[in-house]
Amino acid sequence: MDVNITQPGYLELGWGKVYRLSGENDILMFSVGTWLVAMTTYWVTNFFLLYMDLTGKPKFLTRYKVQQDKNTPLDPSLLPNVLKTVSVNMMIITPISSYGWYSTCQWRGNSCGYDVPTVPRIILDIIVALLADEVFFYYSHRLLHHPYLYKWIHKKHHEWTAPIGLVCIYAHPIEFIAANSIPVFSGPFLAKSHLLSTWIWTVITMFMTSIHHSGYHFPFNLSPEFHDFHHAKFHYNFGFLGFLDRFHGTDELFRKSAASKRHKWLFGLTPVSVSVPDDKAVVCKSE
Repeated sequence: MDVNITQPGYLELGWGKVYRLSGENDILMFSVGTWLVAMTTYWVTNFFLLYMDLTGKPKFLTRYKVQQDKNTPLDPSLLPNVLKTVSVNMMIITPISSYGWYSTCQWRGNSCGYDVPTVPRIILDIIVALLADEVFFYYSHRLLHHPYLYKWIHKKHHEWTAPIGLVCIYAHPIEFIAANSIPVFSGPFLAKSHLLSTWIWTVITMFMTSIHHSGYHFPFNLSPEFHDFHHAKFHYNFGFLGFLDRFHGTDELFRKSAASKRHKWLFGLTPVSVSVPDDKAVVCKSE
């Protein structure tokens, strides 16, 4: 059977089942549905990472830890505070912002109905979302490093100089909305994306931010080196993709470090911490 990716096909059939399951309720799809997609991706990704952090197992994977001397293993007494903040953001702030997302989409004209986008359109939506997220995240994140905002809002997230996956949404509620939620949904808003594209993007971005905070540089996976360096050094690497940091010069120290040489996809089994040893000469003041 010929497959034409410019036609919705199986996507349309699958999405139709989901939409009918909701009773064709747009509020339910945009608010509860988006929340469930985000929460499920967050916990599925981070459950395994948390198990590794707490147990140090399996050994053949823990050797890929970026900061080998930090949180090995993780002190369980640190978790209650993290889980409390994460629960507030995920169980209270996210549903509220998801309803706000529905209201915004009603005004913008984003659909969640049977008009399923084609695969090329979904890919375009993801590219727009990725670029918009980088722009909005970089500047909102950099603003949060203003001394006043940092002290009252962003410092909470930077309690973790060696982050773990769970802390990707460990943040003050204002930061969670302004620097996390708004950048994530800015692309779907600008591209007028169908909710299917938005859900796919939500899975991608939640997985990405969990890995960027995980502290593990696994083979055949995203590199966390860039953002891990930000948590270690504070005043560098405000974005994720890196092109705005290069443009503004906020990756200068990173580019001189061993972490920069490690910041790549690992296509072998040798940990980058072994193949690229630490450069003890690169130092920076931390807060």
